[in-house]
Amino acid sequence: MSASSSSEKMSPAELRATIGLAGVYGLRMFGLFIILPVFAFYAEDLPGGNNYTLIGIALGAYGLTQAILQIPFGWLSDRIGRKPVIYLGLILFAIGSLIAALAVDIYWVILGRIIQGAGAISAAVMALAADLTREEHRTKAMATIGMTIGTVFAISLIAAPILNQWIGVPGIFAMTGVLALLAMIVVKKIIPDPQISRFHSDTEASAASFGSVLRDTQLLRLNYGIFALHAALMALWLVVPLTLRQAGMAADDHWQIYLPVLLLSIVLIIPAIIYAEKKAQLKVVFIAAIVLLLIGQVLLAITFDSIWGTTIALLVFSQHSICWKPACHH
Repeated sequence: MSASSSSEKMSPAELRATIGLAGVYGLRMFGLFIILPVFAFYAEDLPGGNNYTLIGIALGAYGLTQAILQIPFGWLSDRIGRKPVIYLGLILFAIGSLIAALAVDIYWVILGRIIQGAGAISAAVMALAADLTREEHRTKAMATIGMTIGTVFAISLIAAPILNQWIGVPGIFAMTGVLALLAMIVVKKIIPDPQISRFHSDTEASAASFGSVLRDTQLLRLNYGIFALHAALMALWLVVPLTLRQAGMAADDHWQIYLPVLLLSIVLIIPAIIYAEKKAQLKVVFIAAIVLLLIGQVLLAITFDSIWGTTIALLVFSQHSICWKPACHH
């Protein structure tokens, strides 16, 4: 086999690293996704759970601490190594999961979610993936991790109501904590140790450029847009489950709406992305996605008493995902 053909394929070590890191990353996202379809119902029965603001804080606390600690954890991984930071993050995630599982009121759940999110290992995982893959294969590694996130999301929509019936939300929290501890074994036994850990501009934040990034008005607008998008998305996971229940649909059947909407939205997004790329109309498609986001929100507000109306509104809203592709180019 020639050197050129060999370089076109990932080495066994690169494949091991990619698959192992995708599994670890998928676990972290599973911890976020798995409770979304069922948490609002569970929290209602907790002391203090009749306050929907507190339920929203419990849902969002995970992502908030992730956002705050992501860059510091990435910098820490540059100093003490990738794997120690990943171990630390997984331990924090497991501790937070245990606290949430044993919670006696909504405040303890919030504390558990904060600690869960404090294990912000995404930056360290990406940096380790960059350490363990050659530059020409790095996109494949990142794409594999990205596909894992999408797959885990789809699985969680189906698994959440089933697991809720079997073990309840406390059991789900405990299960994700156990999986986090098992992920540490994956990191130790399957993922190779990097020979050299170095800074990668395509996967890590540079302390020197941090100030200039915060002053960049273009990036600030984009970052605010992504923040608003995720805020709306998380808010929907508080409102939509309760809306569907009010419209007469049993909580255990909600996945029958979520999963088809997810799959159909992927099918509908692909032509828009192709058009944006081939016709160089990234900004036009980006703006169209924002308009669809607004229309989806309005439809949700006026069709809250209809299962079919809510389904159509969710499908329109889901087209906001088009925003991600153009955003990468701005």
